[in-house]
Amino acid sequence: MQLIDGKSLANKVQSSITSEVEKLKQEKNIVPGLAVILIGDDPASHAYVKMKAKACEKVGFYSITHNMPDTISQDEIVATIEMINDNPRIDGILVQLPLPKHVDTNAILEVIDPKKDVDGFHAYNVGRLVTNLDSFVACTPLGVMKMFEEYKIDLKGKNVCVVGASNIVGKPMASLLLNADATVTVTHICTKDLKSHTSKADIVVVGVGVPGLIKEDMVKEGAIVIDIGINRIEDGSLVGDVDFENVSPKCSYITPVPGGVGPMTIAMLLSNTLKSAQVRI
Repeated sequence: MQLIDGKSLANKVQSSITSEVEKLKQEKNIVPGLAVILIGDDPASHAYVKMKAKACEKVGFYSITHNMPDTISQDEIVATIEMINDNPRIDGILVQLPLPKHVDTNAILEVIDPKKDVDGFHAYNVGRLVTNLDSFVACTPLGVMKMFEEYKIDLKGKNVCVVGASNIVGKPMASLLLNADATVTVTHICTKDLKSHTSKADIVVVGVGVPGLIKEDMVKEGAIVIDIGINRIEDGSLVGDVDFENVSPKCSYITPVPGGVGPMTIAMLLSNTLKSAQVRI
């Protein structure tokens, strides 16, 4: 069993980004800029945005966070995004999800300029991903693909079971895997007999937010398991969606939680923002 070390890979990616930022500054006098819209007081969202701001500072990006109360109107959010769309210093726009219930998330994401959609959630970028055209791709699935590349895990012809069908993780993950010539099964909350799907898979990718969902008897010997879930349990510790202690001995590769996919999500956000800055006119 080999651990897939997302933390060290993320550091490697960020080091490369830092070099590219220096190059961009010297050659074009451009500093990549990221704007984050944070609505409400959710502690997890605030902690995550703080981590993103710290990462931006580390690689030499300009970043700004627009903090808004959870009572803000949808029209006010739209007006703020439109203002950022027109700001030439900003290359990436990130709306921290989830949004308050009175706000239409899809409508908000559609307002973002697709060329600044570094989260890869705009329908334009989703469509280009599905048709295997160059686009901004959701950061977490993109980070998983980077892990496969780093560890030289060949996806061609592999049977991959994606557990979870969210717009943020499951669906883009499935598209990326299909584009890499894997045979993909997508399971979700309405799937009957989850074990019958996961136990046949060469690779299991899970991201649903259910601690310990994937048990030892649900994966085959030598499987590769990518655990995207991150859950805080009663004792305050962070765990994934996989019963790591019992599943890991059966795996050829597995990601830990924390220190697996999580750091790669932020690294890919930085990578997408750099990509946008590099084509800034």
